[in-house]
Amino acid sequence: MPERLLEWYDRHRRVLPWRFAPGQTADPYRVWLSEIMLQQTTVATVGAYFRDFLERWPTVRHLAAAELDEVLRAWAGLGYYARARNLHKCAQAVVAEHGGEFPADEATLRTLPGIGDYTAAAISAIAFDRRATAMDGNVERVMARVFAVAEPLPKSKPKLKAHAAALVPDMRPGDYTQALFDLGATICTPRKPRCLLCPWQADCAAHAVGIEESLPAKAEKAEKPTRRGVAFWTLNPQGEVLLRRRPETGLLGGMMEVPSSAWEPGPAVPMTRALGWAPVLAEWQPLPGIVRHTFTHFHLELEVVRGQAGPGWESADGVWVALDRLGGQALPTVMLRIVRHALAHMGRKPN
Repeated sequence: MPERLLEWYDRHRRVLPWRFAPGQTADPYRVWLSEIMLQQTTVATVGAYFRDFLERWPTVRHLAAAELDEVLRAWAGLGYYARARNLHKCAQAVVAEHGGEFPADEATLRTLPGIGDYTAAAISAIAFDRRATAMDGNVERVMARVFAVAEPLPKSKPKLKAHAAALVPDMRPGDYTQALFDLGATICTPRKPRCLLCPWQADCAAHAVGIEESLPAKAEKAEKPTRRGVAFWTLNPQGEVLLRRRPETGLLGGMMEVPSSAWEPGPAVPMTRALGWAPVLAEWQPLPGIVRHTFTHFHLELEVVRGQAGPGWESADGVWVALDRLGGQALPTVMLRIVRHALAHMGRKPN
């Protein structure tokens, strides 16, 4: 089976920014960077960010020497911002603890910030051509179908990994790992898999009985709760808006934000209570509409109110930013939505 998959891969290898020509030595830095970016993010989205990072920081030493704010700004829009903070910490650890060279073995890779089992296996296999089992959603789907594993995820994960580990070849394990990723991404897709083009069609137990589209089975997910809050669009007499940095730990840690109340479950936060989180004393005017955003574990709805700070007022934990310079801030997607919402009601277009 591995031989047929490698033959297919040699004919259909996808051209991606982080890919290498056959026989070319892989750069562990590029492999690591791409794998971190691709977590929970599509290939189509990652390409431009990957190229931008390489232009700014062509080696792990360059990235380690960068300011965290700079890295967060470059990451803005990719989401899951803990990845960006760990990316920076990992680069610094590689330089400080490993002389600027990524370790090759999975165990040592897992000691680095932001590198778990999957990423360690992917780097070890792809960058160092070591025999490793990198399990992502694509690989889980392929294994569930090839071996007709009916037990739903996540309980079936150990069984699926055992099947995957048994197939990894001693020869070209890095190419095999990438081939398996591509098989899941382009052929063995979640819906309407292209079984006629699959090099493993004859070996697929699920296809043999016509149940491939029903696998992998998944346990029912609980409905996402909705949290609500109030965002404070605060302007000073110069027309600048108040931003502040979120705590380093927790959701959107270290990113810039439009100040807001707590995000609480249940009905809309009463304005009388929301004002307890207001950054300044002001006459707050609600803007029409609601800003909505969905995180991994909950939906968010924010009312936006506009207020004016008095002359000379300064914030202990915030900064005033000119409206035409908001694009240079490390604002996550939900904050960019607040900015666009507020600017639209000011008759301005976001930069």
